[in-house]
Amino acid sequence: MNGSSILRRVGALAILATLAIGTTGCYEWQAAVGETAVLWRREPIARVIADPATPPRLRAQLREVVAIREFAIHDLDLPDNGSYRSYAAIDRPYVVWNVFAAPRFSLRARRWCYPLVGCMAYRGYFSHRRALALAGKLRAAGDDVAVEGVAAYSTLGHFDDPVLSTMMGWSDVDLAGIIFHELTHQRLFVPGDTRFDEGLAMFVEREGVRRWLAAQGRTRTLARYQRNLGRYAAVLALLRGARERLAAIYRAPTAPSVMLARKRREFAALRSAYERLAAPWGEDAPLASWFRKPLNNAALASLATYERCVPGFAREFARAGGSFPAFFARIRSIAALGRGARDAAVCGASAAAISRAPRAGASG
Repeated sequence: MNGSSILRRVGALAILATLAIGTTGCYEWQAAVGETAVLWRREPIARVIADPATPPRLRAQLREVVAIREFAIHDLDLPDNGSYRSYAAIDRPYVVWNVFAAPRFSLRARRWCYPLVGCMAYRGYFSHRRALALAGKLRAAGDDVAVEGVAAYSTLGHFDDPVLSTMMGWSDVDLAGIIFHELTHQRLFVPGDTRFDEGLAMFVEREGVRRWLAAQGRTRTLARYQRNLGRYAAVLALLRGARERLAAIYRAPTAPSVMLARKRREFAALRSAYERLAAPWGEDAPLASWFRKPLNNAALASLATYERCVPGFAREFARAGGSFPAFFARIRSIAALGRGARDAAVCGASAAAISRAPRAGASG
């Protein structure tokens, strides 16, 4: 390890420790310690590729990452920085676990507020045990709760994020998608507006993957990707319908016991509808693992966070003539608006209407 590498890692430790000490809770401390542990494991991708001990599959995937990273810069106008130029091996299946919660009879997710990034619809933990502990407390208080493992995340450019071992084993299409997604957060991020931020990243991820596959002439893979996005859109239509019916149930002036029975029937009907829809798709069925978990208000909130605004961003991209520099300039102007105007521009009624039209819709 050379001197500059040591200084970079010690600097990260000092910055994160300062962030934690400047707050009053232990939550920020676990975040600081967890992030430091990830940063400490970074090694330059070039060094890992050159190491004779590196497994051939990992070497091949890291070479793909190098090519994907260059495509992101030159074709998608994403940041040319130190992120995803290093690799970190960690000893668990996910790097972070996000906890989502919603009241028993509401689809509005609980929100937590953080330094630098504002309020968000989840709470993330580097420890699965800590995530489950919070989930248990929220569940005991009466909330619906969902815990979702996360394989990658962005520090929004505050640090040089590495490619993680949790991302390896994926297809190159999935690798490209997650890198495009997380780099978009570094390109533009509005503190406290999770729907806007995730909608933007989801759109860039999908459009980026389409362009990346087309540039390589991989027409069959692109057709399969488009087909899977169409299937995902069909599943989202089921979820939208369930959300609308659940919202009506929760608004009705009925006794809690009656409301609970109706809620359970609606979630059971949603699961059955998905099984019928996905039966012909086999292993390619989207969200199959999500449907194997308990379905509740918090689980629905976890998906709504990512999907609501995607059609609005697609519309803005078309208005920008399909140019990523022009698109990001438009979105930066929208991002500077107040929350209400911003929401109306890409996440409001017009965007929702587009999302209900037939399309190839939807990571991470």
